[in-house]
Amino acid sequence: MINGRMKTRSAERKKTRILGTVKYFNQAVEGRVTDLSATGMALDLGGRVFHAADGSQVRVESQEFGILEGTVKWRRSGRLGVQFSINSNAVAQVSSYFRFFHKDAPASR
Repeated sequence: MINGRMKTRSAERKKTRILGTVKYFNQAVEGRVTDLSATGMALDLGGRVFHAADGSQVRVESQEFGILEGTVKWRRSGRLGVQFSINSNAVAQVSSYFRFFHKDAPASR
């Protein structure tokens, strides 16, 4: 929170339904990327246990965008927020995904 207000996202997020695997040391958990932007993503882990604290470095792998590295920003209710590493090529990979593969995901029920 900044001055009593919620911090807003720095990049527009798009709803997706990309299957991927999030990895942390010797853990690998499958999930679904539910939204994606040039700066980060949210994953639904479907209730699977994933032991990575906020601030942990993780890798997310998917056929659609390849490998993206980032930091866990939040965890709640079986979901995970990841902010991409500044030194990664995430912007190019995500832009490429949106240019060639993305189709708007229907609203969840």
